[in-house]
Amino acid sequence: MGKKAKYNVAVAGATGAVGQCMIKVLEERKFPVDEIHLLASERSAGKELSFRGDKVPVARLTRDSFKGIDIALFSAGAARSLEFAPAAAASGAVVVDNSSAFRMDPDIPLVVPEVNPGDVGLYTKKGIIANPNCSTIQMVVALKPIHDVAGIKRIVVSTYQAVSGTGQKAIAELEEQVRAYVAGKEMPRSVYPHQIAFNCLPHIDSFLPNGYTKEEMKMVNETRKIIGDDSIRVTATTVRVPVFWGHSESVNIETEKKITADKLKELLKKAPGVVVVDDPAQNLYPLAIHAVGRDETFIGRIREDESIANGINMWIVADNIRKGAATNAVQIAEILIEKYL
Repeated sequence: MGKKAKYNVAVAGATGAVGQCMIKVLEERKFPVDEIHLLASERSAGKELSFRGDKVPVARLTRDSFKGIDIALFSAGAARSLEFAPAAAASGAVVVDNSSAFRMDPDIPLVVPEVNPGDVGLYTKKGIIANPNCSTIQMVVALKPIHDVAGIKRIVVSTYQAVSGTGQKAIAELEEQVRAYVAGKEMPRSVYPHQIAFNCLPHIDSFLPNGYTKEEMKMVNETRKIIGDDSIRVTATTVRVPVFWGHSESVNIETEKKITADKLKELLKKAPGVVVVDDPAQNLYPLAIHAVGRDETFIGRIREDESIANGINMWIVADNIRKGAATNAVQIAEILIEKYL
């Protein structure tokens, strides 16, 4: 069968922050869309969203929404993915799912195109490809070139994650709290257990019996799966900060072989999807505000860890809604149509 020129694409969770960004990225990257189907919950059905200058009505997400669909991009949350993604796959669509629902399923590939593009082909087992957690994606983009050259033994990561990672309600809550603070009023609070404005919360997702949060354990388990090495030791502390867009990470790596900071900078400058911003003398280092709207992963503050023999410190920043979610999903879909569909 010949390769199709255009594809019918569904976006499930189309009205959310990530879903709207998926639509925008499909447009920007000139993805060969024939028909686009926008799907969401019952309360969002009937709304209209723009795609390539046309108004497209949003339909209710059901198990019957995927007849004739080639690729289904899901950003509707884990519960809805568990309910509807298998139905989409059964209808013949290949699902790229942004939720945590399928990431650790051994029969479902977990893909970052700059790191493990070959794993896309494993979609044939269940018809589903998982998009990793936003904080994991940007970290492994930076780690893959290092692991290939020097072998990574251990990773210690602390994250500084934007409220947009929680969704539209969290963005609104931060805005409202800042306005209330300036006006000298009491700050409204419903999304987070504590005030987020002018504060840092070492609490993303729910706590587990081992004292870590689900977000922290996602970084541990997903990193090993994507890089394909269960021997890598990973420990994470994930923190929500009063930033609207863009996740930042402090990453400390211990390698098998010595790699100097200078050699690492040269290596990362050639790495796919990476921009090195590293001139501290000129106050140049990655900033969340500069990553907004961009698809690259920005890396700086690259320096040797003087407390151990083979250690490196880095600061990594990316747009969590784009590279951390929507763009990564569309990049996976691009590999699908280029090599497999």
